[in-house]
Amino acid sequence: MISRDAGGGPYGPVGEPLPPPRSPLSAATWRECAYLLSSWLVGVVAFAYVLAWFAGGVLLSVTLVGLPVLACGLLGCRLIGRVERARARALLAVEVDEPSPARALRRSGLLGSLWSLLKDPVGWRSALFVVVRLPWALVTLAIMLPAFVVAWPALPWLARWLSQVDRALVRVLLSPSDELERRIAELEEDRSVVVDTSAADLRRIERDLHDGAQARLVALAMDLGLAKEKLTEDPEAAARMVDEAHGEVKLALQELRDLARGIHPAVLTDRGLGP
Repeated sequence: MISRDAGGGPYGPVGEPLPPPRSPLSAATWRECAYLLSSWLVGVVAFAYVLAWFAGGVLLSVTLVGLPVLACGLLGCRLIGRVERARARALLAVEVDEPSPARALRRSGLLGSLWSLLKDPVGWRSALFVVVRLPWALVTLAIMLPAFVVAWPALPWLARWLSQVDRALVRVLLSPSDELERRIAELEEDRSVVVDTSAADLRRIERDLHDGAQARLVALAMDLGLAKEKLTEDPEAAARMVDEAHGEVKLALQELRDLARGIHPAVLTDRGLGP
């Protein structure tokens, strides 16, 4: 669940609606004012980072370091999103779940990891939050500073109205997607099942080869060696041993066919291409 709401009002620290604004001296009003007045400073720093990261990555895209700069810079955007969620949680009483961590290390190879980072929706949405929120933070600063002087009695209602926009931005751009998180969990579970099944199949194949066909082939080699020694001394016994070896060869081939049939892709068998 992404956010917690009770009664459809603004989100409280334990899932209850915030009380309506009443006094300029209330704790909720001061927290909202602190958020609104500090957002421009946090926004400027975050915007400078996003601008430097994106411009540097684009300019360096013609070189080998452009892709790593863009990919690793998204990790910084994720960190900005985490800071903003913490600020909104502490000052605006917005309860937003943390998104899943970046999954770059699950991909094979350096290029796979970089490509996985570049496709990270959490990092890109955090960067978009920074770009969208800075102009709004400057607007709220221009409104709040005069309000402290000329509209003090209306400050609680003004702060509540302005902070509602920030709450909406946090919930829309910094909240993880329920559908995305569910799909990620399903894919991770499927991947775990596939890995376990593949490991079990590999152990079964190794066991069957060692205990079945391999043992028969070793015995066959020994029988043929004995038959070769008896070929001049006792041709009839050698012929019997060769005959038995021929039967062992057939059994070994049948075991190999059964083993190959067990590891044959099921989709090929369904299409009539089985062994």
